[in-house]
Amino acid sequence: MSKITVLGAGSWGTALALVLCDNQHQVTLWTHNSEQKLQLEKDRVNNKYLPGVSLPNSLHISDNLNQSVDEADAILLVVPTKAIRNVCKQLNAILDKPTLIIHASKGIEPDTHLRISEMIREELDESQIKDIVVLSGPSHAEEVGLRHPTTVTAASEIKDTAKTTQELFMNSYFRVYTSTDVIGVELGGALKNIIALGAGISDGLEYGDNAKAALITRGLAEITRLATNLGANPLTFIGLSGVGDLIVTCTSVHSRNWRAGNLFGKGMNIDEVEEELGMVAEGIRTTKAVFQLANKINVKMPITQGIHTIIFDDEEPKKVVDYLMKRAPTNEMDDISEMLRTRLSD
Repeated sequence: MSKITVLGAGSWGTALALVLCDNQHQVTLWTHNSEQKLQLEKDRVNNKYLPGVSLPNSLHISDNLNQSVDEADAILLVVPTKAIRNVCKQLNAILDKPTLIIHASKGIEPDTHLRISEMIREELDESQIKDIVVLSGPSHAEEVGLRHPTTVTAASEIKDTAKTTQELFMNSYFRVYTSTDVIGVELGGALKNIIALGAGISDGLEYGDNAKAALITRGLAEITRLATNLGANPLTFIGLSGVGDLIVTCTSVHSRNWRAGNLFGKGMNIDEVEEELGMVAEGIRTTKAVFQLANKINVKMPITQGIHTIIFDDEEPKKVVDYLMKRAPTNEMDDISEMLRTRLSD
């Protein structure tokens, strides 16, 4: 049994806390909101983010960060990307020993274009980090909360730490694979949210299955193109954190990014979409960051560019689709062949 602190009482943080409780660990779920703490303790259900799923009595709820992480063997960060730095700054003043940091958040920071593990390393002293592990894959919190079969990937540059994380989480309904491609797993989890926005936009326009299948397939090529330029293994993207996460996020009504895109496709603007959702759709922020990054390193990402234009320039979705369809013809295998040649030469 390990002592594990989950930082972030949204839907995914709550679901992962349940997995850890089922595995007989000593688990604390931390929320920054004292009202939410009282509600969770009183009802033993996360009514706002994971309704209908009972919280076990063994799960400790806290709004005191210092007490929550005291003597923790591992800290699981599951907060929105925009909150990562603030939470880590607070941790930096508290932690007094090397601690395993696992994160299950998905996003890229605008302007800096940093992945979440890079943001964590900027805010925490190296003496406080035993290792950083990324947990990512096709995993709707609603289904994990119901103990439906789910598979994810734990990625670390240190194989033993990835295996330790695998052992912490793995059980009869939650299967964990390991990887050493931290860059690929993080980028796969972040960039698929952009394509999920596009899938929602396509559905909002009522374009049907042909259009969405094309969007997902070419979106995967776009994700892989950028990620391999940043050092990822292209083979990662045929795995759980690549095509697996892309499929589930682009095709399910559980996906808040798909729902956001669907609202854009029906004519809403960014303010109306965020008000309607009532929670963070990471893909919106990630679209801005990746659009900036792709331009900076000169990587072609036409789908991301189109979605950026819809969200931030209020362009009509149909006009963007027309533009994408009328682009100059190319060979489908050019990208894949180039990525494989680059990988083999390395």
